[in-house]
Amino acid sequence: MRTNFDFTPYRRSTVGFDRLFDLLEATARTETDDGYPPFDIERESEDSYRITLAVAGFSPDDIEIVAQNNQLTVSGRKPDDRDEGRFVHRGIATRAFERRFQLADFVQVQGASFDNGLLRIALKREVPEAMKPRRIEIAGTAANDRNTGDTAVRIEEHQAERSAA
Repeated sequence: MRTNFDFTPYRRSTVGFDRLFDLLEATARTETDDGYPPFDIERESEDSYRITLAVAGFSPDDIEIVAQNNQLTVSGRKPDDRDEGRFVHRGIATRAFERRFQLADFVQVQGASFDNGLLRIALKREVPEAMKPRRIEIAGTAANDRNTGDTAVRIEEHQAERSAA
């Protein structure tokens, strides 16, 4: 039985979504998630998010957070523990881990904190002004301006007002 979804029909009928389909296919190929460490993704506001990972047994020095190319990687490694013979039962997992989170465009890591075995990573979407939608004024003349003969003067006045603002 085939477990991967074929995006070919969608690729043929869309323009500019190649990156999205590549991401979905890559996620399907690398889906070997063992669920460790467990995590939550929380939306704090329209543009703010928080990822919380349960990393009991780790200290902040054992954890590395790297943000690069729209991907956030959180990895943890405990130093070699020489006290293996001391434990009768070891139920707190301290094995090495690596969690990857794909970030949307313009999502930036704001900071990270560690408290009571929980690693919290704050994220915020910051869209540059140049990328935000803007209203475009339509240049032209109104119907009653065409009859007066001073259309060019009105357009120049309008442009002067806009540049002064």
